Amino acid sequence: PDTTPSIIEDSRIRVTGYKSCKLYPEDMRFVRVYDPDNDAIVDFISNNFEVSALEITNLYRHRWDIEVFFKWIKQNIVVKNLWGFSENAVKVHLWTAIISYLTVARIKADYNSCYSIAEVATLIRISALERIELRQLITKQDPSTNSDQNVKELSLFDDF
Repeated sequence: PDTTPSIIEDSRIRVTGYKSCKLYPEDMRFVRVYDPDNDAIVDFISNNFEVSALEITNLYRHRWDIEVFFKWIKQNIVVKNLWGFSENAVKVHLWTAIISYLTVARIKADYNSCYSIAEVATLIRISALERIELRQLITKQDPSTNSDQNVKELSLFDDF
């Protein structure tokens, strides 16, 4: 089945309410689309007259993916202080942070590390001046979980 949305209507509109027309006196674009995935008619209002109605539909359809991406950036890409405030400085800083994150994620995947990406990044950061092989650093087990310890522990079910 065809899952491409079909455009039902693409027109210019203007809000007519007293307060609304004062707040936004410009024309807006009304796009009505049939969504075969959900078997529903969906209406979009935009102020973008430069792209096609299908592009507006696709932008709105993928807006949740964009929101999820920005949420992921806020949660995973830690940017405490910006290097500058120009558009270029912010872009360079964000791209550097994303590249760093993806590099650590690739290292974690390549070495099949049991640590999270944040833990691998922390291990690399705090061990930057140590002379240790990366594989050993991110794949070694925590000594407290080592089962070969010769420690006599009492069991809850042993007789005293």
